[in-house]
Amino acid sequence: MPLRNVERTPAAVWEALRAGNQRFIDHQGDHPNQDAPRRQALREGQRPSAVILSCSDSRVPVEIIFDVGLGDLFVVRTAGEILDQAVFASIEYAIEALEVPLVVVMGHESCGAVAATAAALDGGDIPGGYQRVMIEKVAPSILEARGLGLESIKEFECHHVKATVDQILTRAPEIAERVEDGKVGIVGLRYRLSDGLTEPVITRNVD
Repeated sequence: MPLRNVERTPAAVWEALRAGNQRFIDHQGDHPNQDAPRRQALREGQRPSAVILSCSDSRVPVEIIFDVGLGDLFVVRTAGEILDQAVFASIEYAIEALEVPLVVVMGHESCGAVAATAAALDGGDIPGGYQRVMIEKVAPSILEARGLGLESIKEFECHHVKATVDQILTRAPEIAERVEDGKVGIVGLRYRLSDGLTEPVITRNVD
């Protein structure tokens, strides 16, 4: 079923995204909503079903991973899926103006931002320029993970996703209120480059 025809509840949208991801894994994608009529229809406006904060990594093409098309997802991408005011504004806009019922934070396997931050914390080189900001933004979650006894890059990647979800809920009261009321769900995922699976690491209001 095309995502735009799914009931606009957190659970229903999440189930549709999972189904699309499975089609992608199985090489049986529908490749929906990618034709000229869809493009024309979207000239009148958009009504995406979810907002996704994803890493900018070129190996993580969000719409392909979930087998969706034009107008289906509101996507925000930053290296290491780091948060700033523009990202918070984009997520709030998707929820309040476009009424999306689901927020997804998606990290991934072999994340360069996480690996670079872990290396920097171990005494490695810290990049200059604006890249330094990326390290500074990711570092708290890696330090927290180590404080919990986590050691592997995979564990750091998963914990960084959880920490990012926590930041959204603690720093954006408008979003947290809608999640608390059950109107919006939130999911944290780690995308596996090895097999294409988006594995959940934290979920709220999608059961």
